[in-house]
Amino acid sequence: MAKVSKRYQEVSQKIDRTRQYPLDEAIQLVKETASANFDETVELHIKLGADPTKGDQSVRGTLVLPHGTGKVPRVAVFAPGEMAQEVREAGADRVGDEDLVRAIEEGWDDFDVLVAHPQMMGLIGARLGPILGPRMPSKKAGNITPDVARAVQDLKGGRVEYRMDRGGVVHLPVGTVAFDDEQLRENIVTVIETIQAARPSAVTGRFMRSATLSATMGPGIRLDLTSLTV
Repeated sequence: MAKVSKRYQEVSQKIDRTRQYPLDEAIQLVKETASANFDETVELHIKLGADPTKGDQSVRGTLVLPHGTGKVPRVAVFAPGEMAQEVREAGADRVGDEDLVRAIEEGWDDFDVLVAHPQMMGLIGARLGPILGPRMPSKKAGNITPDVARAVQDLKGGRVEYRMDRGGVVHLPVGTVAFDDEQLRENIVTVIETIQAARPSAVTGRFMRSATLSATMGPGIRLDLTSLTV
């Protein structure tokens, strides 16, 4: 069993694990229990009443957080030569075609997200698929698109991907503890409303079972979703 630090034990005492906290109170507690010496990410974890083993109950998509995540991703783009300048102006950290493929084959991975124009997939698919695995550009994540410049702008502006894991849970960053309360509230409500709207028709019963808010190094705080879901 992992050893629990004294600091974690101390901040955990501020949390009543039998309670489901209203969102505003939960946000305050997240900030109070974030005591690391860096600006911790605020994370939202939502347990869904969907079966991850059934394709017709898959929950996956993208959304743009009103106030971003607090961290600007490094975006590399596979784009045809004539689009390169437009993509650079949109904020891409690196743009290329064959040269970018070779760099990744040789071990370069100084990026958080890869975006690709559809006509580039023939070049990169077979060569980089075995290397990158789930980091490959994806249509479902919105990272294979003819409008690569817009994709870069959205990613830099706070677009995030959500995807239910094998346990039926969606994990998302919703800001950092340096955000003000209203920024965190608006980001969290946006996530909840977006995922609620993405409910697969095959799901029966209650869709959102529970949600927990936490800072990177802090304890989980259970949310009362009754006033936030329909």
